[in-house]
Amino acid sequence: MTTAHSTLDRMIDRLTTQRVALGWAAGCVAGTPGLVMEIGLGKGRTYDHLRSLFPPRDILVFDMWARVPASLRPDEDRLFLGDFRDTLPAAAERFRGGVRLVHADIGSAREDEEDGIRRWIGDLIEPFLAPGALVLSDRPIGAGRRGWEALDVPGTERWAYHGWRVG
Repeated sequence: MTTAHSTLDRMIDRLTTQRVALGWAAGCVAGTPGLVMEIGLGKGRTYDHLRSLFPPRDILVFDMWARVPASLRPDEDRLFLGDFRDTLPAAAERFRGGVRLVHADIGSAREDEEDGIRRWIGDLIEPFLAPGALVLSDRPIGAGRRGWEALDVPGTERWAYHGWRVG
């Protein structure tokens, strides 16, 4: 008897892959200066995990809204709410070249509703990146981008995750 991969199994695969990828990324940027950027606060789980992986680093967080408990809400000067096409350019000058790691969890269950974000978000992230920065994403936002070297991200056997070294 063949059983279908359940919704719970898919969630476990996604979160396990994300945890492995973020742990790997922490090792890759250890000992280097720079901020961490979280694009997509969601329920705050990944932001909370990033805080545990990078306790001395500031974490910039971007999302449409913050529907999280106060304990998972970034400080106001590190939280940018609204459309990415507005908030990222507005913050770019302030943090230009200062980000060491970007984690972009921007996917949705319905890819057709993503409004082409995979094509344009890389342009909005790029001004933030320090030389040699690492970008992780649940979507192939760096595919084909000049100066973005694709990396093999560990833990992606059951769920796709993408990584690039930039500049």
